Amino acid sequence: MPTVSGSHLVVIGGRSGVGKSSAAFALHDLLRQRDVQHAVIEGDALDLAHPAPWEHRLAERNLAAVWANYRSLGYRRLVYTNTVAVLHTTSIAAAMGDEPRVTAVLLSASDVTTCARLACRERGESLARHLERSAQAAELLEEKAPPEVHRLATDGLLPVEVAQRILPLLDWLRA
Repeated sequence: MPTVSGSHLVVIGGRSGVGKSSAAFALHDLLRQRDVQHAVIEGDALDLAHPAPWEHRLAERNLAAVWANYRSLGYRRLVYTNTVAVLHTTSIAAAMGDEPRVTAVLLSASDVTTCARLACRERGESLARHLERSAQAAELLEEKAPPEVHRLATDGLLPVEVAQRILPLLDWLRA
């Protein structure tokens, strides 16, 4: 594998149901097929607890620990997913501790699409809660995401098609 001098963080954000995780896993497959060294971290898993430990910055602390382990093995490319990650790229990059170059991608989808996707994994009251939070997140992200964030609608796209549209935003195939 070629050596990469600096780190590169790719942040994939978006409301629940847009396909963040599916796109990241599909991107992983495309990169693996091309033998491009990288890591994928689901940001939601870094502080998934009850009560939620957000005020303690547990996600950033856990990311710092996990990334340190990857970095010690020579990894320099990270794909990170989290709903509002595109709003927090500075703190996510800081948690990596090595001043990565950042590419942020905001995925979007219609209410109909996100409802159908969420209905595949949620039921009853849980579905209703997820739909409400997803709609709120969509409004927040649309309003607050900086202009330099790449925007990609996922309606009608398979995860691999989303990943294929993210791939050209990276220069990982040339390194």
